[in-house]
Amino acid sequence: MTTLIDKQAVQDYVGFEPAPTEWLSISQERINQFADCTLDQQFIHVDPERAKETPFGTTIAHGFLSLSLLSHFAEQYSVIIKGFYMGINSGFDKVRFLAPVKVNSRIRAKAKILSIEETKPGSFRVSTEVTLEIEGEEKPALVAEWISIQMVA
Repeated sequence: MTTLIDKQAVQDYVGFEPAPTEWLSISQERINQFADCTLDQQFIHVDPERAKETPFGTTIAHGFLSLSLLSHFAEQYSVIIKGFYMGINSGFDKVRFLAPVKVNSRIRAKAKILSIEETKPGSFRVSTEVTLEIEGEEKPALVAEWISIQMVA
């Protein structure tokens, strides 16, 4: 759930860890659609028969599919500054893919606010560490430090 905060209280939310998001299933259809969009048709993603012969035993999601889903999850864990009117994706300081997401797995995001700074009046740079968990797995799919800009009136 999104957390709404006052401009004057942004520093109180550094270190804040919202509740984990809802789980999301990663179907073969979703993997195939991503493969079609990115033109990445590597068999490990789209050919269940050949993928059975790999150490994973099945198809796996593209790492970039998992990364792209952070936008979906952000709606559930974001800290939003009152007066927000526009958000800008500024990129990542760090991304590490740690474990494959096998087809039909469920994933969710956990977040931690690393910093919030007003870089110019009405423009706040928010750095968030996001961990994408795989249900039933010890290792997460990925850990990323995501930078966004919140424009606040």
